Amino acid sequence: MARIHPGRFGAEIDGDFVVFVIGARLNKPWRAFQAFFDVGGRRRGMQAMLADLMAHPEKGLLAYRTSGLLVVQYWRSFEHLEAFARDPGDLHRPTWLQWYSRDRHGRTGIWHETFLVRAGEYEAIYSDVPEQGLAVAGRVVPLAGNSSARLRLRRTAAEGQAPVPEPRAPRPAPAPEPAPASEIWAD
Repeated sequence: MARIHPGRFGAEIDGDFVVFVIGARLNKPWRAFQAFFDVGGRRRGMQAMLADLMAHPEKGLLAYRTSGLLVVQYWRSFEHLEAFARDPGDLHRPTWLQWYSRDRHGRTGIWHETFLVRAGEYEAIYSDVPEQGLAVAGRVVPLAGNSSARLRLRRTAAEGQAPVPEPRAPRPAPAPEPAPASEIWAD
C-alpha cells in the first residue's frame, strides 16, 4: 500500500504540459475475453505501452494513473504524445491499426481527451493521500492554511475577472406557517 502523504499539499510542474485521458468500455461484458484482445491484449495493450514509456522517459510520459478502464497520463508536450502515437516502432501504432481492422461487432468502445495546459494555469490539491497525479509528474509543494484555488491559480480581479465571493452556508428554509386551530382539532 502506498505511503500516505499527511496534510494538504499541492503540485507544481515546470513549463507547459499535456493531460491525456483515455478509456475503454466493454459494451458486451459477456465478450470480455475478446474485448481484452480488441485493445491489444497483454503484449500490446495499455499496460505494455505504459511500461515501455516509463522505461524510456525521453519519450515524454511524465506519470500516469490507472483506475479500471480509465488512464490519466501527464506528458511533457503534445509533440511527445503525438510522436509516440504515430511512431510505427512503438507499441501504439500497430495496436491502433489493428483496432480499426478487427471485426469488433461493437463489443468494445474507446475514447480519449487531450488537454494542453499552459504553465501556471492549473491547480492541484491533495489531502491525506499518497502522492499521485500531477504531484508524481511534477513535484509536491506545501500549501498554506489559507490557500484557495484562486490564490493557487494566481487569479485576481486585476486580470479582468470579477472577484468570486467566498461560499456561504445555505440559508435555512423558512419555518412552515402554523396550521389554523380548526385544522389541528378537527376529527
